[in-house]
Parts: sequence; C-alpha cells; structure tokens
Amino acid sequence: MSIPPNPPLVSVSWSTLGEWVIGIPLRIAGLILLAIVLRWVLHRVIDKVVVRAVETPGLSGKLTKSAEASDTPVASSRRSQRAQAIGSLLKSIITGVLVAIFTTMIMSELGVNIAPIIASAGIVGLALGFGAQSLVRDYLSGIFMIIEDQYGVGDSIEVNNIIGTVEAVTLRITRLRSLDGTVWYIPNGEILTVGNHSQNWARAVIDVGVGYNEDLTKVQRVLREVSRDLWVDEEFKGQIIEEPEVTGVEALAADSITVRVLIKTLPLKQWAIAREMRQRIKARLDYEGIEIPFPQRVVWHRDEKAADEEQPAKA
Repeated sequence: MSIPPNPPLVSVSWSTLGEWVIGIPLRIAGLILLAIVLRWVLHRVIDKVVVRAVETPGLSGKLTKSAEASDTPVASSRRSQRAQAIGSLLKSIITGVLVAIFTTMIMSELGVNIAPIIASAGIVGLALGFGAQSLVRDYLSGIFMIIEDQYGVGDSIEVNNIIGTVEAVTLRITRLRSLDGTVWYIPNGEILTVGNHSQNWARAVIDVGVGYNEDLTKVQRVLREVSRDLWVDEEFKGQIIEEPEVTGVEALAADSITVRVLIKTLPLKQWAIAREMRQRIKARLDYEGIEIPFPQRVVWHRDEKAADEEQPAKA
C-alpha cells in the first residue's frame, strides 16, 4: 500500500503571499497612478478651455450660451468670472467621479464584494436626495444660473421683489445688497424669476406730462432737441448707445398728457442719464413756457353767517 505524497502547502502559501505582497499592491498602485494621471490630463484640458474662453469672446459665448455685445472691460471681466466658475465646477465633478470609480475598483482588488456597496450607495443617494431636496435644488439652480449667465457679481437685479446689486454668487446662495444697504442671502432654489437691469444694455424711460392746452407738435419737437443735445454731449459720449427716441403720446390722464422719451444706454447708466434728462427737460420747458401740470382742486367755501341769513328768506 503506497502512501500519497503530502500536498505542496509551502508552495501554495508562497503563491498567496506573493499575490498579496506584490500583485495586489502593484495593481492598486497602478490604479492610483492612472487616476492621478487622468485627473491631471482632464484638469489641464479644462484649464485650456477656460483660458480660451476668457481670451475669445465668441468661445465664451458658446460655452455659456450667451454672447456679449462687445469686448468691453466689463464684458471681459464678466466672461472671465463665468468661465472660471464653470471650470471650477467641471473640475470638482471630474474629481468626484474619478474618486468614486477608482475607490470601487481598489476595493474590488482587495477582495471586497462591491455589489452590495453599489446597491447601498444607490439607496443612500436616494435617501439623501429625498432628505435634502432643497439643498439639491439650490445647487442645481446655481449650476444652471452660472452656465446660462443669468447674472453675475456687480449686476443690478430684481429677485423675489428685492432690488439690489449682486455681491457674491455661489452654487447655493446669491448675496444681494439693496439700495438701503441691507444684505440679502437668497438660496438659488428659491429664485423663480429674476430681472437683470445690467445685462448687455439698458433703457431709460422718461415720461413727461404736459397740459391739455399745449401744442403737442411743439412739445415733441422740444423733447427731440433736448434729447439730441444730450446725445451729442461729450460728457455722456459712449454711455448712450443709440440716439434717443421720442415715441409720442403714451397716455391721456385726468390732468395731463404724457409724452414718452426712450434712451438706450450702457448697463447701469440708465438711472444717471434719466436724472440728467429730466433736469434738462424741466429747464427747457420752463424756457419755452410749456406747462408741466400738477393736480388741482376746486374748494368751495361756505360762509355760515350768510347761510343763516339766507335761510329765512327761503322760508
């Protein structure tokens, strides 16, 4: 009867030990190195795109779905801020995706069953999505707000019945300072509609009321002359984009006729130009003798003594 030889325990142990000491660490090191290289390459690509977007107005417009009217210093600064914000966002997304993918691959190399982890991650993500809906909504709104270039730092906007200047924009909140100095912190997810007073160009709307007995042809001629003087004034050269327009009669009110003047201006210049235009109109209408009406009231005064004397006579 022959005795079977002993199994090669030593060889199996050395093979397993070699796999854990050399094979798995090498594969993990290779995965980490690959992740670092991919992250560096993708970040370099994003940096180049951002630089081109900052230097090239057309490319910035394509990247953000909005093209500036001209390559002014304000537009250039706005383009730079928007491109850098989008670049930072893309870098964060790429880093997060690479970390998640390569961490899962490393755990698989260590012999961990990743199927339950992936399933659990999906359940945890769903739970977090339901539990933090407002936070997710804020971040998604912030992402689309930056991509679509709805507004930026320095813009004058109206949001949720609040008018002010944007001081800071993040993916979660917008910081707004109103005219009286109050600082408002508005979550991006709460912004349903927003009006931007300073994007590309603005318009000053001046309504001038005159009396019903005034010659409207003369009134419009005077307003055109005042508008023309403002248009050619060197002090406002470059601030007014197009020659002002007198549109004509806009309303027939109880005590006046309203004539409207429209002036297309650079962003944030409409209020100063409107104030200057009103001052010039007032001076010119006074010179021309054109009445600017004001509410008038007829008051009947009754003398009680006279009323008492008239009472017996009527009787």
